[in-house]
Amino acid sequence: MKNILVTGGAGFIGSNFIRYLFENESEVRIVNYDSLTYAGNLDNLAELPKQHWYQFKRGDVCDGGHLDQVLRKYQINLVVHFAAETHVDRSTLNPEIFHQTNFFGTLTLLEAFRKYYLTVNESRRNDLHFHHISTDEIYGSLDREQEPFTEDSLEKPNSVYAASKAASDVLVRSYFQAFGLPITITNCSNNYGPYQYPEKLVPLVILNALAGKLLPIYGDGQQIRDWIFIKDHCRAIWKVIQAGRLGQVYLVAGTNQTTNLEIIREICSLLDEKFPESKYVPHIKLTRHVKDRQGHDRRYALNTGKISAELGWMPDVKLRQGLEKTINWYLEHPEWVQNVLNQPNYQQWLEDNYLDRDKN
Repeated sequence: MKNILVTGGAGFIGSNFIRYLFENESEVRIVNYDSLTYAGNLDNLAELPKQHWYQFKRGDVCDGGHLDQVLRKYQINLVVHFAAETHVDRSTLNPEIFHQTNFFGTLTLLEAFRKYYLTVNESRRNDLHFHHISTDEIYGSLDREQEPFTEDSLEKPNSVYAASKAASDVLVRSYFQAFGLPITITNCSNNYGPYQYPEKLVPLVILNALAGKLLPIYGDGQQIRDWIFIKDHCRAIWKVIQAGRLGQVYLVAGTNQTTNLEIIREICSLLDEKFPESKYVPHIKLTRHVKDRQGHDRRYALNTGKISAELGWMPDVKLRQGLEKTINWYLEHPEWVQNVLNQPNYQQWLEDNYLDRDKN
């Protein structure tokens, strides 16, 4: 039986990872550790059957004393570290909280894990593992003709968010080198799928288009991203945890590249097919170009050769298929959607960030 501490388990990727384990692994016990900031939502896990294998603990990854208690009490074997502030636009408004959570929180968690590691006997140490989830944004921006990033690419972050994640990645690697802690890292491309907080592009476009609201496009919309369906990402994380080499970084991506404008067009096309009688057809007419984000990276791309060659992982879900699955999920979960939309200041954030950009 593996006892797993999932930090940020009430967020988008963390909650999907817990669901993935529930569906695919029987020999696990999970402690979900989350501070429940605006993007943390226990409704993400509300449909899970009540099980003895699952516990929720509200806590901050910057609280080392609480982390010490949780690691010892639940005899944790595996830490899977999702907890992070992730929205680039929010990072420009409040840089301090991003570095507090993403860097200092990771440092605090690593220190708690290191102290815990030193208290267990040698046989148990062989069962311990710390896995850190990060982003492709740490590598900066590519031109169209440049080759995708690899695990050996230089880190050149261009946003406060990316800088905070790059710093945490370096920190995690240093704990492998300096202390011999059993760590692995995955850096992933843009995720999409069920339970994603609708400040991010895919759910924002889906929900705005359904409501006949404007679909904001940063600048010319030609920023290129790689998109991965959330279940493919969760499967990759578990592959690395089970069979990845300690101390190693693995890049994870959907192995597709498309512009933001093309993503919006694809979603609008799917909605046109699903709701041909809608008064908003064609939904693409709802788009509006808004002031671009300052320092907006032009292109991200990841080479997934390492995880494919070493662990046999490849993404299963094609982009259009994944977008259709995502649209269907939001349509089938109106209560979840409404609860999020009713959050204090959510609509104000959308107006300030997307619709009023030209006034700033």
